[in-house]
Amino acid sequence: MDALLVYPATLVLIALNVIASVLAFNNRDLFDRYCFWIKPIREGEEWFRFVTSAFLHVNGMHLFINMYVLYTFGKILEAYVGSGGFLILYAASMLGGNVWEYADKHNQPNYRAVGASGATSGVITGFCLFYPFAMLYLFFAIPMWAIVFGVGFIVISFILSQRDQTMVAHGAHLGGALTGLVIAMLLRPAAWRELVEQVAHRIG
Repeated sequence: MDALLVYPATLVLIALNVIASVLAFNNRDLFDRYCFWIKPIREGEEWFRFVTSAFLHVNGMHLFINMYVLYTFGKILEAYVGSGGFLILYAASMLGGNVWEYADKHNQPNYRAVGASGATSGVITGFCLFYPFAMLYLFFAIPMWAIVFGVGFIVISFILSQRDQTMVAHGAHLGGALTGLVIAMLLRPAAWRELVEQVAHRIG
C-alpha cells in the first residue's frame, strides 16, 4: 500500500500493461485491432495504434522484461520528478518512439510491432540523466555507470535501427530514448548543467 502512495503512476502503468497484454495473448483479433500496424495507420488513419500498441506484448517474457525495467527505473524517476512529470515523460517517450518507428517503416505496410519499450527507453535515459554515476549491471553481471549505459544504448539502438529486417523495434527504442532525454531536461532545466558538473568532478 505504501508503494502505491509513493509511485502510483508506475504501478498503474504496470497494471494497465499486464491487463491489456494478458487479454490479447489469446485473442488474435484484439491483438490485430490495437497493435502498431503500418497499413491501417496509413490507409485508415488509425492513429490510436500509436498508444494502444504500447500496452500490448508478444508474450510473457516480452511483458516481463518491459515491466521489470519500468518498475526498476520508473519508481525512482517518479519519486524524483513527481507522478505528473513522470507520466508526461512516459507518454511522450511512448509517442516519440512510435512516431520514429512510423517515419522509419512507413513504406512497409505489413510492418507490425507492440510493446512498451519505446516508453521504457525514455524512462531509462531520463534516469541516466539524473543519476549519471549510478551503477547499473548489464545482463545482471557487467557493471557500468548509468551515463555509459545511456550513451551506449542510444548508439546501439541507432546502429541496429538501420537494418532493414529486424524482429526488434530498435527505431522505437531510439525515438523513445531521445524523447525521454529531452523531456527530462525540460522537466528539470538544471539537469544538463548538473550532469556536466558531475562529469567534470569525476574527471578532475
